[in-house]
Amino acid sequence: MHTDKWDSSSDRVVFPLSIRFYAMLEKKVETFNMNRVIEDFEEMSRNADQVQIQTLKDILLKNQSAIYLKNFGINKNTTDPEAFKALVPLVTDFELEPYIQRMVDGDTSPILTGRPVPAISLSSGTSQGRPKFIPFTDELMENTLQLFRTAFAFRNREFPIDDNGRALQFIFSSKQYTSTGGVPVGTATTNVYRNPNFKSGMKSIQSPCCSPDEVIFSPDVHQALYCHLLSGILFRDQVQYVFASFAHGLVHAFRTFEQVWEEIVTDIKEGVLTSRITVPSVRSAMSKLLRPNPELAETIRAKCLSLSNWYGLIPALFPNAKYVYGIMTGSMEPYVKKLRHYAGELPLVSHDYGSSEGWIAANVTPRLSPEEATFAVVPNLGYFEFLPVSETEEEPVGLTEVKIGQEYEVVITNYAGLYRYKLGDVVKIIGFYNKTPQLKFICRRNLILSINIDKNTERDLQLSVESAARRLSQEKIEVIDFSSHVDVTTEPGHYVIFWEISGETEGDVLQDCCNCLDKGFIDAGYMSSRKCETIGALELRVVERGTFRKVQEHFLGLGSSAGQFKMPRCVKPSNAKVLKILCENVVSRFFSTAFD
Repeated sequence: MHTDKWDSSSDRVVFPLSIRFYAMLEKKVETFNMNRVIEDFEEMSRNADQVQIQTLKDILLKNQSAIYLKNFGINKNTTDPEAFKALVPLVTDFELEPYIQRMVDGDTSPILTGRPVPAISLSSGTSQGRPKFIPFTDELMENTLQLFRTAFAFRNREFPIDDNGRALQFIFSSKQYTSTGGVPVGTATTNVYRNPNFKSGMKSIQSPCCSPDEVIFSPDVHQALYCHLLSGILFRDQVQYVFASFAHGLVHAFRTFEQVWEEIVTDIKEGVLTSRITVPSVRSAMSKLLRPNPELAETIRAKCLSLSNWYGLIPALFPNAKYVYGIMTGSMEPYVKKLRHYAGELPLVSHDYGSSEGWIAANVTPRLSPEEATFAVVPNLGYFEFLPVSETEEEPVGLTEVKIGQEYEVVITNYAGLYRYKLGDVVKIIGFYNKTPQLKFICRRNLILSINIDKNTERDLQLSVESAARRLSQEKIEVIDFSSHVDVTTEPGHYVIFWEISGETEGDVLQDCCNCLDKGFIDAGYMSSRKCETIGALELRVVERGTFRKVQEHFLGLGSSAGQFKMPRCVKPSNAKVLKILCENVVSRFFSTAFD
């Protein structure tokens, strides 16, 4: 019989079955071996149930001194999943907030983890109107690198990239700040990019970025975006793929290019950087890349002028690009149509599935379209449970016990002090990769639109907007962005949908759209409430162009990373500043007559 061994150099308990998997984490700098990484994942996924048991045991032993665990009676002898689940309750960020706040305030006692955390991550804060604090540890960094290596291996098998190629990456690292307790605080992406192991860990699996580091770490995201675009074009023939964390970021980047391309062409032609770039470090770094290049400038000008409504812009600018890469599922789905317009025939590859709390699953089938994309759970990134989404109170099931076709809320236990933590994400089980489930992100579980018996989620809102946008597209106009609000200042209360659209159209068209939005909510509680007038007519408010850019600026001002930003799909009354921005920029209003 095998016995567990304690590795004193890493404070990690190593189990015979998982020695090989943990070894993956220690080999961050060695030459990348695609086939070996795929083989490792194959073996891990075949033994997903055993890896899960061993991962939980490792987490509990590593954090056995944590006050939080001791409060629930967990000790070094508690390694069985059933005993763990019997003692530790399911929680949300609300229950953990006081513990994490103590860590932010500088309390170095073992509160949630066995050792003090080196940094704290900030969530985007767009859902609740305020960012939330999440512990960030060395183990989370290792998990990030492991997941990136795994996903890259499967992606590179399908879309091999040249060894001497580059990547155009729209990445932005906002500043870390130090809390009053002396703990570094930043967004999850910032904590990853600024981690000393990031560059060495990514070196063997990542094409060099076109942009200098000074651009990535620029304090001004607008100047950084301009320089990302300029850098990409300077290395256009070497660009192998185009990346941003979210589809929204990719669409925003190329919408910006539509506005500034002539200025970029001038920079290239004259070899002098535009005066709009004022950050000294960025200006210095970019000036080193620029030389007068009239031939390249004319090539870009000709390409831009030859395009029809910017269709196929990305392959026109970057002729050797193999794919476009980023998160394109869930709340990013509304941007996929526009992104596909820019990408032309280039494949859109969905980034992996995770959150500020940690990574969960890798895209091991990268040829699937964003609409079909699924993600295979990586069994040693944490201990995973799945809470059935139903009207009845049901107990969570284990990773290998989920059923195909059913929807669940993800519950995670990880190395960073989150124990039986409800992520709030609803996923659907599409199938299995060996023994590990392949899932599809559906929506955030919390209701975003509800007045009485109506229950509408982010996904329901998205489907309603898509339905109405089809009517708008008949006029050659598109929805640039959208959000919603429940207005209960009137009697009865009603839904308000904010739209920013790409052009002007007749009022009767927008009235049709408003009616489509109203009819698009097919929840039985909503429809019956509308019919009996306990919910008022849906209101469509069209806002000025650039309004949603102002919303983004607001969140960036609160510390959100440009690369991590997600537009809030429902603005709650507590989020008064965002609601004020939207309401002050309304140019027209329509009330539904769908139920008259």
